[in-house]
Amino acid sequence: MDWDKLRVFHAVAEAGSFTHAGESLNLSQSAVSRQISALEESLNVPLFHRHARGLILTEQGEMLNRTVRDVFAKLAMTEAMLIESKESPKGPLRVTTTLAFGSTWLTPRLNEFLSIHPEIELTLLLDDSELDLGMREADIAIRMTAPRQPDLIQRHLMTVRFHLYAHQSYLEPRGHPKSLEELKDFDVIGYPEHVRPPVPGLNWVVEACGGKTRPVLRVNNVYAILRAVQGGLGIAALPDYMTEGCEGMVRVLPETNGPEVESYFVYAEELRHSKRIAVFRDFLVRKVAEARF
Repeated sequence: MDWDKLRVFHAVAEAGSFTHAGESLNLSQSAVSRQISALEESLNVPLFHRHARGLILTEQGEMLNRTVRDVFAKLAMTEAMLIESKESPKGPLRVTTTLAFGSTWLTPRLNEFLSIHPEIELTLLLDDSELDLGMREADIAIRMTAPRQPDLIQRHLMTVRFHLYAHQSYLEPRGHPKSLEELKDFDVIGYPEHVRPPVPGLNWVVEACGGKTRPVLRVNNVYAILRAVQGGLGIAALPDYMTEGCEGMVRVLPETNGPEVESYFVYAEELRHSKRIAVFRDFLVRKVAEARF
């Protein structure tokens, strides 16, 4: 397969039309069309369904595009690493983590990181599902479970501890529970029973009641649970990092410890020598050491 034709094919597959692909490649529509026709002829398979509104990949086209996309991604990564090896850290860096950790703990600290490394183009992908690092959906993952893929490098980042929290506006008229048994007389906020949580421990408050109370609210987002607590709705189990600096938040039954979850800094083996990875890792390790939870 001719490399130039594959480059044109990839552009057409991503753009969905000969015209848009030609604009990105600085080629005429007819030149792009000829390259695609020649590639289809050499492979003896159709790669696109042609219709009035554009182009759709055939099954064979989808198969080829998956491989070509992966090759282009690896080439782009190699190019970035070759440049990076001679210069200060710069270029794109995509980091994925959970919605709760990313929105409450990580994001407020990124201004400091980017002021130190202004040439790094940082993208933060918040998703409670695990993006595939091997397929380059992200460069780095901060995960609340150990990775199962053998080709990923992991470093323990921090231990996430859960405690019970309520806002003072909720506790002032009701008082504080003095034991787990008394939680049944208070409003609690939990995670939906039949939805898999992004980390263990989110329903600890419900379990601590021994099933003797019905949650006033169940919501499948940890940040939303935090906001419900801040709004004075009730008591919830939250990771300590989420309540750092939250005015009016009170730890309920402070001597009662909830679950602990280990978090990991994870990246692909092929990025082992990336300066962007190294400086972001070192920054996070330092900020975790400075934290007081």
